[in-house]
Amino acid sequence: MFGFKKRRRKRLMAQRLSAESIDIIEKNVPYYACLPVEDQDVLQGLIHVFLSEKKFEGCGGLEITDEIRLTIAAQACILLLGRPSDFYPTLRTILVYPRAYVALVRHRQPDGIFETEGVEQRLGESWSHGSIVISWDDVVMGASDIHDGHNLIFHEFAHQLDLESGTTDGAPILPKRSMYISWARILSREYKSLINSIMTNRPSLLDKYGATNPAEFFAVTTEYFFEKPVELKSLHPELYEQLQLFYGKDPASFS
Repeated sequence: MFGFKKRRRKRLMAQRLSAESIDIIEKNVPYYACLPVEDQDVLQGLIHVFLSEKKFEGCGGLEITDEIRLTIAAQACILLLGRPSDFYPTLRTILVYPRAYVALVRHRQPDGIFETEGVEQRLGESWSHGSIVISWDDVVMGASDIHDGHNLIFHEFAHQLDLESGTTDGAPILPKRSMYISWARILSREYKSLINSIMTNRPSLLDKYGATNPAEFFAVTTEYFFEKPVELKSLHPELYEQLQLFYGKDPASFS
């Protein structure tokens, strides 16, 4: 079975997208134009595999179109360009709402039973049991400005990469065992520095949402790594280096 999957993926990776599909990506994902030509070619193959293996479901009356599938897949696969990948193995379904949606807020009590605390409006969330939920309006908005450091797909799919280690804790599976000590030391220090900046009202490049917990810190820094790489490399060089080693790319060189 694994040999069949590998051969099927290899066949799909060799395929190129249609002119119509590329037009959609160039329109909705301007980051695509920033990529070197060789990365654009690889990305097209990654998109073919992604679309063949993931299911899209429209929610709140939204009808899934090729535009929605391609726009989401292209951004999700940008995170895979420079690293060995099993194409988000725990992810099966992408649930897409037309806009921000309302979700129940639940809290696990000491006895393990969940208690509903209310509702809140959300733009997206990444679940541990095979699904991502996202707002289409915010997908489009996040992709439109490639230099603002905010990209919903980069954020939620970074959580999926984090989850490959078994839990979302800001410590994904790293390419080499030797990386773990430096990763823990540098990301922990930078995470605490962001918290301290917020508490002392000092300006910071990184969005304060990254101070929520280590998992959100990793997701937020992923957004900045791809969308504000020059600034991140200048102000947080060691953090940038760790992300560069993890993602296998140097966005500052082609931003």
